[in-house]
Amino acid sequence: MAEESSTGGEKTEEPSAKRRADFRKKGQVAQSKEVQTAALFTILLIFWFFYMPHFWSGLSELIGFIFRSSSEFTGTASAVTKLFFYVAKEMAILLAPLFLLVMVVGVFSSLFQIGWLLTSQPLMPDLAKLDPIKGAAKFVSVRSFVDMVKSIAKVVLIGWVAYSTVFDNFREALVLIDTSTGATFLYLAKIAGIILAKVCGLLILIAFVDFFYTKHEMEEKMKMTKQEVKEEFKEMEGDPFVKAQIRRIQQEMAQKRMMADVPDADVIITNPTHLSVAIKYDADTMDSPKILAKGADHIAMRIREIARENKIPLVENPPVARLLHKLDLGASVPEEMFKAVAEILAHVYSLKNSGKQWN
Repeated sequence: MAEESSTGGEKTEEPSAKRRADFRKKGQVAQSKEVQTAALFTILLIFWFFYMPHFWSGLSELIGFIFRSSSEFTGTASAVTKLFFYVAKEMAILLAPLFLLVMVVGVFSSLFQIGWLLTSQPLMPDLAKLDPIKGAAKFVSVRSFVDMVKSIAKVVLIGWVAYSTVFDNFREALVLIDTSTGATFLYLAKIAGIILAKVCGLLILIAFVDFFYTKHEMEEKMKMTKQEVKEEFKEMEGDPFVKAQIRRIQQEMAQKRMMADVPDADVIITNPTHLSVAIKYDADTMDSPKILAKGADHIAMRIREIARENKIPLVENPPVARLLHKLDLGASVPEEMFKAVAEILAHVYSLKNSGKQWN
């Protein structure tokens, strides 16, 4: 069942770009924690496989140093402090690559899901979160149910993987009674590695499902009612930037329509420097010639290019071109200019009838 909006109505409309941006500003994005968990666990396991020999070597040297120094160790406060800081420093050096890797994986797993996002809005105090009714509703929501099922599934699956792995290798484990401690340790490490590798596979599968579910859930949450769409449109209409964008788009569309009408013109009247006006006249349907297109500078040059491509005559007449350019697009030629334009059209028609060419 679709959620009901606070403004009333069913959320059936796809979220607009503005609504997506508003959600993102608030930090409400589709981010699956399971993806981070799976990525962190898997990459750490792979890294540990290669880093483990170095770690154990360093740890063994540290323990050996402590034992070798125990005979000369004096239990004074300064000696204990010195030993503590030495051990802490050595352990920090050994564990630093792991901590660094955790941070890098955490950052990149977030970037993979939501891209770069820096906002402080989620940290702002919200008194609505203290509402006990809304707080209680979270415990019975679909998301809380999915999280509970997911947690139970992880525990059950990981438990089953561990049990099945140990059970499959149980007979082999019985012979460890007659083996050395080192061999026993290596065997247990191998079984632990197999279990962890299988757990990684399960976490990746869970992360894959949860990632797409989280995306779907956020899309449903961002959906809008018809009323919300109307209100957002009204709000955006009042935005000066949006108005400017709309005007720009309208001008571009009008210009494209104007350029598409140029091939229908009978003549292009030009000012040789920077003006072009396309005129059309049909004695059967028009009382006077009409302006199909006009422009200055690069638009004028484009009108001339289209005219040449469609073999429309270009007539140079600066005074007439300047006066016509001042008229509105689609307007009829005024009576006081009709004679000048009629002479130009008559000249063009005479050239057509005689079969002569023009530039």
